[in-house]
Amino acid sequence: MSAAHDLIHHYQHLIADLSLVTGDKGVFDVVVDDEVLYSKADTGRHAEPGEVLRLFTEFLPADTPRYERG
Repeated sequence: MSAAHDLIHHYQHLIADLSLVTGDKGVFDVVVDDEVLYSKADTGRHAEPGEVLRLFTEFLPADTPRYERG
C-alpha cells in the first residue's frame, strides 16, 4: 500500500487535507502541521511499507481512534 492510501484508510476522519507534491531528485517528505515526520533526504532511503502510517500514528495523541468501517 502507498503511504497516502494507508493514511486515508486508517485516519480519513481526521485528515482535512492531504497533498502529494512532486519534487526534484526523488524527494519524499511527509509533513504534518509543519512537522516533518519522514524525510527521504534525511534517512537516505524510501520509507518502508507501513513506516509513514506508524510515524503518523505516533504523532497523534495515544487515545486517537482509527477510522471505523461500518
